Amino acid sequence: MQNRIERLLGLLPDGIDAVLVASQVGRQYFTGMHSTAGTLFAVKNAGATFVIDFRYIEKARAVVRGAEVVLQDKLYEQIGELAKRHGVRRVAVESEYMTLSEFTAWKEKVPGVEFVMNGKVNDVIRRMRMIKSPDELDAIRAAQKVTDEAFSHICGYIRPGLTDREIAGELLDYAFRHGSEGPSFDYIVVSGRNSSMPHGVPTDKVVARGDFITMDFGCLVDGYCSDMTRTVAVGEVTDEQRMIYDTVLRAQLAAIAAVKPGEICHVVDAAARDIITDAGYGACFGHTTGHSLGLEIHENPRFGKGDETVCEPGMVMTAEPGIYLEGRFGVRIEDMVLVTKDGCEDLTHSDKSLIIL
Repeated sequence: MQNRIERLLGLLPDGIDAVLVASQVGRQYFTGMHSTAGTLFAVKNAGATFVIDFRYIEKARAVVRGAEVVLQDKLYEQIGELAKRHGVRRVAVESEYMTLSEFTAWKEKVPGVEFVMNGKVNDVIRRMRMIKSPDELDAIRAAQKVTDEAFSHICGYIRPGLTDREIAGELLDYAFRHGSEGPSFDYIVVSGRNSSMPHGVPTDKVVARGDFITMDFGCLVDGYCSDMTRTVAVGEVTDEQRMIYDTVLRAQLAAIAAVKPGEICHVVDAAARDIITDAGYGACFGHTTGHSLGLEIHENPRFGKGDETVCEPGMVMTAEPGIYLEGRFGVRIEDMVLVTKDGCEDLTHSDKSLIIL
């Protein structure tokens, strides 16, 4: 079975001799090395070299797959020497991640080699990462297991008088103590009127009876993300709150039911959006219905308007419609789903009926 580096090299377009991978997610995806440094240089028909500094060299020698590990000395000279040795003329870089200043440095400091921002290479990498391997799915499942457990814990912790910031801190602490390497993104915990902001941040706002609390959070396991959102009520709800919650839940269930191989991503989005629009709240749902995730919390494709990507087995996506009434309250419900051969599997196991604490 080909490793990921071999697959990448086999998919490089004509005219590209090698590829340079220097992003954190690229390093982990292609070599298994999770670090803040390191450069992978992979050459057609010649294999790959991973250049890493002293801080990580011991770990790299233990975990890197599919590449020779070399201690970094003078990086640009080392890559230039490798290029010369293998007759490399054109090197593609990760155009989605490399900054202009980094790209300029490579062009200036490695003479005799043409570095190019090749969109086709970027598309190859994105395509490879879109379909998760069994090992990746194991990590995502493990991350979601901690996330589900954290939600169960926080439901027994929330009470009037706590602040959104205290709830977020408890979620973060519990997850870390029970297997998470850290948050997969900055936690969103917003109550009452603050819950109308889809990406609001935790503040010192005090939770009161009658509040909705929206919690959007996730964990990291082996560098892979989980992502879920639950909205719970404190003490009591109004008829309007219950109706909005039920509408969002119906929309989310419709989106999940639409996920299957061969379905187009924007059709899944429409399955949820049409329900919310028909209920009269289309203008209150301004984001996509979902997104892919893996080593990053937001990957492609998206369940959104205009996304023509066709669902395939192995894709992991979120389903997260919401309704947000500005200055009043909001509701979002989010699960992760895995596209399977005959439909999809919901990887999120937390209760999503309206919970009143």
